[in-house]
Amino acid sequence: MDRGVAFLLKVQNPNGSWGSATQTKGLNIYAPVPGAPHAFRAGTTGLCIAALVETAGDDPAASAAIDRSEAWLMEHLGGLRRATGDAMYNIWGHAYSIQALVRLRGRKPEDVERRKRIDAMIRQQFDMLTRYESVDGGWGYYDFRYQARKPTSSSISFVNGAVLIALAEARDIGLEPPKKIVDRAIAATNRQRKKDFSYLYGEYLNRTPMRGINRPGGSLGRTQCCNAALRAWGDDTITDNVTENWLYRLYVRNGWLDIGRKRPIPHESWMQVAGYFYYFGHYYAGVALSQIRPEEQPPYQAMLAKLMLDRQEKNGSWWDYPLYNYHQQYGTAFALLTLKRCQ
Repeated sequence: MDRGVAFLLKVQNPNGSWGSATQTKGLNIYAPVPGAPHAFRAGTTGLCIAALVETAGDDPAASAAIDRSEAWLMEHLGGLRRATGDAMYNIWGHAYSIQALVRLRGRKPEDVERRKRIDAMIRQQFDMLTRYESVDGGWGYYDFRYQARKPTSSSISFVNGAVLIALAEARDIGLEPPKKIVDRAIAATNRQRKKDFSYLYGEYLNRTPMRGINRPGGSLGRTQCCNAALRAWGDDTITDNVTENWLYRLYVRNGWLDIGRKRPIPHESWMQVAGYFYYFGHYYAGVALSQIRPEEQPPYQAMLAKLMLDRQEKNGSWWDYPLYNYHQQYGTAFALLTLKRCQ
């Protein structure tokens, strides 16, 4: 973990953020400028802040890096919007910035004015998530239908899950998100849930539930996120037994996710798995793990920790998909957040 923290400190941008739109290759994720790079940087920075606060907040160098990143986030986050009518990566920026702000709020409790500014920024993210909510409920990151003022994007299960977890964290510190968007996101996610607790990739695939990406192997990481999100909002069908079953599956069937790791073409692997499913899924496995009884956690903590430690790179980072110059930063943040839940 120390090596991962050192990597994040080394690659922080001079302005306090993490990541950039450089390191392009022959095939790049569709990312219209300037909105998509702004969204990727906001989301990556939010994750890196969360990871450093959780794993190294008392270290002087890390604390200084957190202060710089907080200043960047507070200056730039308020202007984050969708890139174009069809590309709404800003959803990731809003979600992960909420998680960062929740953690930043716990630092320097004596600074009342600072806390008020953070609370106002969190509420502004609620407003943005309300603005960019899909007409179907929940959120998506592409709108290939009508590109209307109110997005007509298909509701995407794991996007809903990520946002719902961020909103639950805000709720838990006393900042209640709008009930309407929470209820609609829960309903949209449940429409994509199958009886075995695998989840459709998106609601637009509801007529092909046995397509590879919608089967358990394709849902291996997505299920961790969606189960944790629904449980965080009171779904009592996500029992300890359900969570433990899917944590075990994640370990013994990890190859379905791992074989897609580092492949340069999204969804080219078996079960249409994309490389960027990997550390995302394991982070949310850590979140799900923290929801079960403490006495049941150690075996799953050991499994998750082994998966993370075995895949750390020589420079201390983790990465799963070559996404411009964001991948090592977000991958390392996800891995550190996962390992923190294994301690």
